[in-house]
Amino acid sequence: MSTLATKPALNTRSRTLVAGDDRAAARSMLKAIGLTDDDLAKPLIGIANTWTEIGPCNFHLRRLAEAMKAAIRAAGGTPLEFNTVSISDGITMGTEGMKASLISRELIADSIELVARANYLDGLIALAACDKTIPGTIMALIRLDLPSLMLYGGSIAPGHYNGRDLTVQDVFEAIGAYASGKITAEEFHAIESLACPGPGACGGQFTANTMATASEILGICPMGFADVPAMDAAKDDVARKAGELILYMIENDIRPSQIITRQALENAIASVAATGGSTNGVLHHLAYAREAGIPFTIDDIEAISKHTPLIADLKPTGKYTAVDVHKAGGIRLIAQRLLEGGYIDGSSLTVTGRSLAEEASQAVETPGQQVIRPLSNPISANGGLHILKGNLCPNGAVIKLKGDEPRQHRGPARIFEREEDAFEAVQAQKIKPGDVVVIRYEGPVGGPGMREMLLVTAALTGQGHSRDVLLMTDGRFSGATRGLCIGHVAPEAMVGGPIGLLQEGDIVAVDIDARTLNVELSEAELAQRRAAWQAPAPHYTSGVMRKYALMAKQADDGSVTNVKP
Repeated sequence: MSTLATKPALNTRSRTLVAGDDRAAARSMLKAIGLTDDDLAKPLIGIANTWTEIGPCNFHLRRLAEAMKAAIRAAGGTPLEFNTVSISDGITMGTEGMKASLISRELIADSIELVARANYLDGLIALAACDKTIPGTIMALIRLDLPSLMLYGGSIAPGHYNGRDLTVQDVFEAIGAYASGKITAEEFHAIESLACPGPGACGGQFTANTMATASEILGICPMGFADVPAMDAAKDDVARKAGELILYMIENDIRPSQIITRQALENAIASVAATGGSTNGVLHHLAYAREAGIPFTIDDIEAISKHTPLIADLKPTGKYTAVDVHKAGGIRLIAQRLLEGGYIDGSSLTVTGRSLAEEASQAVETPGQQVIRPLSNPISANGGLHILKGNLCPNGAVIKLKGDEPRQHRGPARIFEREEDAFEAVQAQKIKPGDVVVIRYEGPVGGPGMREMLLVTAALTGQGHSRDVLLMTDGRFSGATRGLCIGHVAPEAMVGGPIGLLQEGDIVAVDIDARTLNVELSEAELAQRRAAWQAPAPHYTSGVMRKYALMAKQADDGSVTNVKP
């Protein structure tokens, strides 16, 4: 580890809180929780823990926090753990509660920022493990710009049934398969019971593992730490190393502003594209850019993905799980592959004080592994992310493809004003080959909160319609999606976007190679409909949901509520 700057006193910030005669009351209250004068003389290290008992993703994080705190004490710091919220996408999916998920990202960032600012912490570690806690914690670290890092809690182990690995995606698809009579009630219950065998985040390259992969490539999570599975004994070692590392970061004044740069964002998006990651990777990296004041757009993401090969054969579009990535050589190996091809810039700084190239050079590939392909044999020459433009999405829309899907689709629009109505139609088998299922008023403002539509997409997949039905929404189809699913349509219906002007039976056409999404209507017809359009009443008139709806930007701005001037 190299020295990067003039070394400051390790406890400079926290002296404002606890040093001097006038701070006696603060010290007295901190002594009430067991701290001593010696403890208060040391640097105060915050541990922002997203632990919760509601769901497996973050269930084990208190265990990791204990290992981390012991290491901080041994390294000469005083750890102070605090909690923030966590919403499980997998549990709330398909209900009104799912609207809280994206909104929680903002609340996580806000709450961590408030605690850290109020208590003059010298350094900060964020413990995150699910879809919104990872970006929410990183957004907070960007705002605070303290010596800080994010540690991912790790993936769940795969479940097993009839000789195949299971993830929660298989449960969602089983819902559709059971409804259409493709599996028995006994098979359905077995898949439900076996898919999630213990703590950890959903096991495919869904949003959590996508953002964990990207966080290592971004440099804000130590390389080699994220891909260690949740319940692997080595995860406790990783937590201890993170506790040691934060003292080094304070000593050398290593901050997020040095790490999360335009170059690092480009690297991170390349890793999303190369691993077939969640389209939420687009949303969250745009959010990072807005928080940091870095010029970075949806068009930049398209350019990166278009020239980055898909090299990781991961669920849901592929064969393997995140645990298999770890066994194959980990995220380091992905970084090494991308560096070999010139798809990322290895000079970017990471939280260890080493460059991305230095970290990737330590990759050890498991002989015979099939998970992370060589550059000479990619799954697809293009990355998994595709950005579409057209008269239905002038500001952009996102689709994730493996590369062997249909390249075009043209069909009649089937209009649904909310997810529940679309799901009911799917379960009743009213959606036919060639249809274009449009679910609107589910955007950041209209939902509010951009619900993820996995229940609908998985049910269609379970019925065998992953390739002959197109779905589009101003909400989200993301990490666990297969087939032709277009999400993040911007601008959204609630603010007058063209998706709100569609009528039942309108012909919608997508051309993947041309990157276009259009409705076959004249500009005059669209203008006439726009003049007659009126926004519906908001779903919420008070509280946090209404607050988010009033403040949220559109999807092409990351759906954030905070944009740096």
